[in-house]
Amino acid sequence: MVRNGFVGVVLAFVLGAGQASASACSQDHVQLRGDFGQAAFTVEVADTESERAQGLMHRESMPRFSGMLFVFDAPQRAVFWMENTLIPLDMLFLDAEGVVQTVHANAIPLDRTGIDGGFGIKYVLEINGGMAERLNIEEGAVLRHPAIAQDTAAWPCD
Repeated sequence: MVRNGFVGVVLAFVLGAGQASASACSQDHVQLRGDFGQAAFTVEVADTESERAQGLMHRESMPRFSGMLFVFDAPQRAVFWMENTLIPLDMLFLDAEGVVQTVHANAIPLDRTGIDGGFGIKYVLEINGGMAERLNIEEGAVLRHPAIAQDTAAWPCD
């Protein structure tokens, strides 16, 4: 009972945050929507080869509704690993339209095992481990951010 109440409070907070900024896109925020409702995260964007290679390595913590958005030049097979990453992460692998194709939950810190998000991936959103499950973020959810080509985005910026 207490856990369900806690989840309800978290969802209400996230839904409210998502609605507050629902009409605007900015480089340092992403918005997700799906059957669960809406959620917003403050993000760092990794859109160069060196930024993508560094990712979230060597960080001891990350604020709760924060993450990193990896932006690739073209859709590709995306395989990540957790070497030198100290915190558990959920990885959301998205296609060129911003649709979640794969959710990998709770990637293990310091693990060198490849995490294969599949082919046709243009964006990867990393958030704190367990957050996707807590918010019920699943395949088919859509992401909104200015890096996504607005003419083909599943959820374009207004």
